[in-house]
Amino acid sequence: MKESTVPRINLAPKLKRDLSLWNPFDYLLLLYWVFYFPQAVRWYVETRGGGDKLTEQKTWRDTRQFLRDHPVQLRLGIQGLLLTVITPLIICSIAANLGLSVNWVGVVSGVVSGVVSGVVFGVVSGVVFGVVSGVVFGVVFGVVSGVVFGVVFGVVYGVVYGVVFGVVYGVVFGVVFGVVFGVVSDVVFGVLSGVVSDVLLGVVFGVGLGVVFGVLLGVVSGVLLGVVFGVVSDVVSGVGFIFAFFRPDNWLIGLFAGPQGRLFPRITPLPLPGLTSTLQQWLQQDWETAINNLNQYLRYSRQFIPVLVAINRVLSQFPEAEIIYRISRLAENTSDWQLLKYASAKLFSFPHSKIRLDTPARAAAAGFWYLRQQDTEKAEKAFAVVRSLAYGEEMYSLAQTLHRFSQAATPDSIASLEVAPIAPEPSLRPQAWQAISSLNLVIAEMALVQRSYSQQTRSLALNRIIGKLIDIGNQGAANLPPAEKLLILSIAEKWAEISASIAGTVGTVTITQPIPNTYIIGDPVIGKRFVGREDILRELQSMWSGDNLSSVVLYGHRRMGKTSILRNLEAYLPPDVSVIYINLQRLATVTSLAEVLLTMAEEIAQTLAIDAPEEEKISQHPEMYFNRYLDRLMRQILPEKAKTGLIIALDEFEIIEDLIEANTLPRNFLGYLRSLVQSSPRLAFVFAGLHTLEEMTADYFHPFFGSVYPIPVSFLSPESTRVILANPVGEDEDFPLDYTPSALDKIYQLTHGQPYLVQMIGFHLVRFYNKQVFELQRPQDIRFQVEDVEKAIDAEFFQRGNYYFTGVWKQAKQDAAGQQEILIVLSPHLQGLTRGDLLSSTGLTATTLDWALKTLENHHVIECQDSRYRIAVELFRRWVSETKQETMA
Repeated sequence: MKESTVPRINLAPKLKRDLSLWNPFDYLLLLYWVFYFPQAVRWYVETRGGGDKLTEQKTWRDTRQFLRDHPVQLRLGIQGLLLTVITPLIICSIAANLGLSVNWVGVVSGVVSGVVSGVVFGVVSGVVFGVVSGVVFGVVFGVVSGVVFGVVFGVVYGVVYGVVFGVVYGVVFGVVFGVVFGVVSDVVFGVLSGVVSDVLLGVVFGVGLGVVFGVLLGVVSGVLLGVVFGVVSDVVSGVGFIFAFFRPDNWLIGLFAGPQGRLFPRITPLPLPGLTSTLQQWLQQDWETAINNLNQYLRYSRQFIPVLVAINRVLSQFPEAEIIYRISRLAENTSDWQLLKYASAKLFSFPHSKIRLDTPARAAAAGFWYLRQQDTEKAEKAFAVVRSLAYGEEMYSLAQTLHRFSQAATPDSIASLEVAPIAPEPSLRPQAWQAISSLNLVIAEMALVQRSYSQQTRSLALNRIIGKLIDIGNQGAANLPPAEKLLILSIAEKWAEISASIAGTVGTVTITQPIPNTYIIGDPVIGKRFVGREDILRELQSMWSGDNLSSVVLYGHRRMGKTSILRNLEAYLPPDVSVIYINLQRLATVTSLAEVLLTMAEEIAQTLAIDAPEEEKISQHPEMYFNRYLDRLMRQILPEKAKTGLIIALDEFEIIEDLIEANTLPRNFLGYLRSLVQSSPRLAFVFAGLHTLEEMTADYFHPFFGSVYPIPVSFLSPESTRVILANPVGEDEDFPLDYTPSALDKIYQLTHGQPYLVQMIGFHLVRFYNKQVFELQRPQDIRFQVEDVEKAIDAEFFQRGNYYFTGVWKQAKQDAAGQQEILIVLSPHLQGLTRGDLLSSTGLTATTLDWALKTLENHHVIECQDSRYRIAVELFRRWVSETKQETMA
């Protein structure tokens, strides 16, 4: 395949560490980000701060806990507040030293507005928007209110002073001048003429003339200055807006930068010369790599117009058969959905951009855009235009199906929906069709709920509906294509609400006597009640379906279900393969190799209904006679019974290790077993124990390292946990009690899918129900709620589960040192602790701590998420917290 000539660019920030509260250069970097690279703030929160999910917290307690769990975001908020306060003060101080007039009241008000906006927007819209808006408001309004308004205030003050002075001066001067002039002139004239009335007339005339002259002078000068000031301020504000929005300074810098690099402009929407043609060439040469590059520009700059123009030009040049596929790839990875919208609409057609369907490219882009907007009716019309193109029929059918499904708003309307046909492989949207297939099953189950007269049948069908819809929600968030993801998830959510709303009307089961407790605790689960380990069984089936049977080791904590897997093996294997189950605890009291081999031979004989070797002979030459016994078994007896393979399952494998350490078995015993495996391709061993072979460091285990395949047996999945709880008697029988989805989620949260604890909670809930209803004569809903689960976790529960809890605790004392100390320190902390917290709290050395953490993780006792270690099983955490805290004290 020819190597792509299109460079794969990366415009993301190159910071590889957290910002520090104590590094002044980090504040300069954050200030640069806010004003010249605001996309970097979101990148920082997403990559190093756990995502901007602060707005999803519903209470102040949740918000505080979120910030504790994500200290990067807390520090970023503090740094933003400090920048908001300090930056305006520094700038205004420099301005004052340069002789400029500074309005310090304006500075303070600007800083306060920045702090308030930062806090408010941070709570409402998240840390990213809070930091950016706070710093921008604080710096801009602080500086503008201080320096600019200080200068403007001086100018305005001069103007107002001049106007007022002009008015007052004109009036006063006119009055005084008029009075003096009138009196003097008219007195002289009156003396000469003797007419007193002319004196009054002269005074009035002089005063009036002075007042009119003064007022006219003041008003005219005030109006002229006001007009000039208004025009100048409008021009200045207009220029300021253009500069702030279009950032021509950033555009000029971009003229000297290439398509990537440190100088590439991030905040100007003005198209950079040559960028459109460069993107067009990339799209024509390598569509996938070019899409990655387009997303870099959309995510880390404002060069939307060159990206859009390049996309539209190239799409118009591709053959019609490729249009839908290429646009689907664009929709699969786009960073800005407006790109799909304006691939079919005019960019500057205001107030509403009309979507056009006049070309295949525009119609296909419109279809994906409408799917994203959850407007299924318009999406169906858009894809109808390109229905004849490659993948056009599939997308039209998908839009049509989603439109029908989105219209169903009642149980009857869901049940009456026609099952949607699934697109044949290979399809363009396989994940979406998988979700459609699940919704088809929901339709069938809802029809069963609506038409069945059996209360238990309806209840079980409704449980399956809710479980299937939960699965769609859990899996769809990660797997569904972005265009239809929100639409499919909204359909699943709406149908789940509808299903939950009818749960109480499905019917009640009349229970007249105590319910038999069918949950199994302690003993292996055998037969139809055995569920939840299909993945392991499928792996074993694939290993044992050929001519060569491979030996394996199943390892995991106590009560994980290893024995149940061994006891159910034969039901999942071909009929010509026999499984011999041997519990090695029977060997705990043996004293020789002969007794071990004799015990194994007796188990084989009992299972296959044949004679065992004579005890006297095998005691004299144990290995020789056991070899002969197996050889005769493989060559003669198994063929007579129509068997071609034999698997010997050895449970509690640690017993072998104990017997070797006690010198009851020779140190080459595993080498002997290996020789047995190699003696025939149709003979294999399955070892079940607590450890991996890698953890068995003794030399006598080395022969098995290369010949035994390890398979971990860990926690159940959430779905398997629900199945075990809802159907403890198997799918063929009805179980009268039920669980709310929240109760099932609560049990999984408490147990992490630990099979023994799951069964034990179910066991205690049945006991709780029987006691409430038949002993205490109290009403009790047959659907367990979260509150019922919490009531079942009582002192007796922990006492009954002590075998499991102490088993895990004792194993933590083996192998690496410091495991128990770590568990004690972690137990009070539901959200876990960081490595640094553990290092300071446990007192362990870094080497000891790391080795202990690795061992606990390998044994699935703890887990690490977001750099925080926590105890995996919540019930075990509670047990450690309640029973082992005094050890630390």
